Amino acid sequence: MRLLPESRSRQEMIDQYGDWFKWLALLVVGLGTIAAVLATTSFNVAVPALSDYFGIGQDKVQWVITGFMAALTVGMLPTPWFLERFGFRKIFLYANFFLAVFSIAGALSNDFLLVVIWRVLQGTMAGLLTPLPMLAVMRLFPKGTQGRAAGILTFGIVLAPAVAPSLSGILLEHYGWQSIFLLSVPFCILTGVLGLHWLPVPGKLSNKSFDWTGVVILCLVSLLSINLITDMSNQGILATGTIVQLLLLLVLVWFFVHHARSSRISIISLEVFLERSFAMGTIVSLAYGVGLYASSYLIPVYMQQALDYNAAMSGLALLPSGIVLVLIIPIAGLLADYFSPRGITVVGMAIFGASFILFVIPAADVTYSELVYITIPGRIGLGLIIPSLTLAMLGYLKTDLLGQGSMIMNFSRQLGGTLGVAVVAVFVEWRVAYYSAQNTEIIHAYLEGFILIAIIFAVATLVALKMKPRSNVITKTVGSHDHM
Repeated sequence: MRLLPESRSRQEMIDQYGDWFKWLALLVVGLGTIAAVLATTSFNVAVPALSDYFGIGQDKVQWVITGFMAALTVGMLPTPWFLERFGFRKIFLYANFFLAVFSIAGALSNDFLLVVIWRVLQGTMAGLLTPLPMLAVMRLFPKGTQGRAAGILTFGIVLAPAVAPSLSGILLEHYGWQSIFLLSVPFCILTGVLGLHWLPVPGKLSNKSFDWTGVVILCLVSLLSINLITDMSNQGILATGTIVQLLLLLVLVWFFVHHARSSRISIISLEVFLERSFAMGTIVSLAYGVGLYASSYLIPVYMQQALDYNAAMSGLALLPSGIVLVLIIPIAGLLADYFSPRGITVVGMAIFGASFILFVIPAADVTYSELVYITIPGRIGLGLIIPSLTLAMLGYLKTDLLGQGSMIMNFSRQLGGTLGVAVVAVFVEWRVAYYSAQNTEIIHAYLEGFILIAIIFAVATLVALKMKPRSNVITKTVGSHDHM
């Protein structure tokens, strides 16, 4: 008696399901990515609770967030090689399985070090999953429908972080922070069941060697960047340790560029950066990650620490803006099929950056209902950015570079997110200490954090204006390098 469905090729799936095949595959990919996104965003409201539970400061608790995101960032790096070596189906299903295992293990932990370890392992699996959704869109759907497909896919993916703060806040109030670990598990199980049926076995696979040197260098760059930010706060910008780390970081970046130029198996081919829209988009994606994750981290903490709301109310305040974001995404995807994705990205970046100034205007006099309304414009801008930035970056890459392009796009976004959370957490901690010593309300520290994010986005919006394509190559359909 067969317990698992028989594995079938892509062509066999098309013969059985016809045009529905690509939508069924996209459904599986979307559900699996929701699991990864829930693991990413669900812990933001738990920062004060973890601080109280373990008796440690916010600068240490933030490692539950930044440790996960650093692992997520690093976990993306081998995805293109895994795709060529093992195929989409195995990578996707195994990553979902271990994400569920590590989530359950985290829920059973009662030591802060173990919590961080399981979060790091969760992040590694989420990193393997993160580049796959948009890669599936670019490979499954022809030009002219990719925006709609991306919009529909991100509709579900964005719904997860829209509901996650509210759901996490309720779970936290009733069952403790341990329960938040389990949010991803039902989606992991559903993805595994459906994926066995609707994800095809890959075609021809590659035996190319793995670029261990490149991955190790990029891992060191990611971890050193985060540690550098922390040490800047503890030791000072001009301290010897800070300067040494900065010089080491520059040397590692130079060494990686040299390695990528000379190695035939480099984890990142520098060829992708010859396309100007992709090169500029990488910087935009980095800044986008800073704003997205830093704001998702800062807003709940600001409401709890500066305005004295509980976790449940902090999470519920983000629900209406999350629903608006979910509704905007499909519309933005449709617009990206008919109008310039670059133009839509620029408009979205400008709206998202300007929205943080709205937190500063009412200052300490802001009411709960005003906070709910203030979060909405930023989510409208974010909804415009998500599908359009993807098409603006990947739409002009050659098909055989899509795997690397998707990985780099997501890597830069997550690296920006990791750095953004670390920068904001350390910056706010520093400013809170300053205002406390001056016997001044600490709310000013959080407002300055919002201003910092707004400035970063203002610069990134100017860079987004430079995302004009250099080549005339347009990705239309799946090419010969299809491992799905």
